[in-house]
Amino acid sequence: MANNSSLENTVIKELLFQLADDDFIHSYRGSEWLGLAPHIEEDVASSSIAQDTMGHAAMFYQLLEELDEGNADQLAHDRPANERRNAVILELVNGPGHYMEEPEYDWAFAVVRNYFYTQAKMIKVQSLQSSSYKPLAEVSAKVQMELYYHLMHWKTWFVQLLGSGHEEAVSRMKAAIDKTLPDFQGVFSLGENGSEIVEQGLIESEAALLNKWNQAVAPVLESVGLQGAVEVGMAQGDGRNGKHTEDLVKALETLCEVYESDKAASW
Repeated sequence: MANNSSLENTVIKELLFQLADDDFIHSYRGSEWLGLAPHIEEDVASSSIAQDTMGHAAMFYQLLEELDEGNADQLAHDRPANERRNAVILELVNGPGHYMEEPEYDWAFAVVRNYFYTQAKMIKVQSLQSSSYKPLAEVSAKVQMELYYHLMHWKTWFVQLLGSGHEEAVSRMKAAIDKTLPDFQGVFSLGENGSEIVEQGLIESEAALLNKWNQAVAPVLESVGLQGAVEVGMAQGDGRNGKHTEDLVKALETLCEVYESDKAASW
């Protein structure tokens, strides 16, 4: 694809924004658990995963910079919520309160969202390794090396909590699943240019990706006594098309404070 047409460039950039913005906001939500995770070992582990995820976002933003879309730092920190392409489920707050003021975060929601998203990301990254856009295929191979450990980590938490037999743990995990699924289809959405993205051979179709995700999570759910195949939706809109919640607006205000103070600095 050395001589990309204008349309080809447009759809490549659209997919890159989706991938970058997903990891950017997901990493931020993960970073908010620093000092609040259930125990010190988890504090270290989840912080490391969040850092890796931000590194993945940086690689996707760098590909956009190489396509003359703008500076990677600016793309990450200087775009308003309505220009973001992340899935809505990833921007939702961890729970009531604020990180610095009486946070009452929900670890069950974190585990469910992290496991479901990491499994979806693994499937997408595997598909991207056959992408017609070679720079994206190469970056995806690098991402997968770290993602294996992320997935193992969150899958372990997911299974242990649901299989613990502890009434409160199981109840909270089931509630977190019920909270996550109504918006989780947004992770697989390819937005308004989805058909063109697939036609260009950049990634598999939404339906194919979702089917593979269901095949991956169904036996895990069944192993803890839950229904295998699940239904997902986009109850709060499709973030790929700029539909977002106030949670994202507030998150970006916090995320961009340091960048706004010195836009010449490197993140």
